[in-house]
Amino acid sequence: MDAALERALQKMIANWEKMKHSHEDDAADEAEQFEASFYAWIDHIRQWYTELPHKPATLEEAMLLPDVQQSMERLPIELMLNFETELELIVAGQTREEEERYD
Repeated sequence: MDAALERALQKMIANWEKMKHSHEDDAADEAEQFEASFYAWIDHIRQWYTELPHKPATLEEAMLLPDVQQSMERLPIELMLNFETELELIVAGQTREEEERYD
C-alpha cells in the first residue's frame, strides 16, 4: 500500500478507536479529530487515485484495486458506507463541499 495512504489510514483508525472510547468531556474534541483524519485520508486517496495510470470507470472496479481492498479490510464496518460514498465521488471526479461532509 502507498506509504502516505497507510499513515493516513492508521491515524484515522487510531482516532476512530480513541473517539469510540472517549470520556464525555473529551467526546466533541475527539470526534473532530476523527472527522479531520477521515477526510485527510480521503484526500490522500483522491491524490493517489489521480496518479493512477489506468483509472477504474466504476466504483465496483475501484473497490477491486489492491490498495483499496487493503484499506477496506482494516476499515471499521461502521465507516464502510461513508468510505464507499467518498470513493464513488472520487471515481466520478467530484469533490464534496466542506458543509456537505458527514456531521
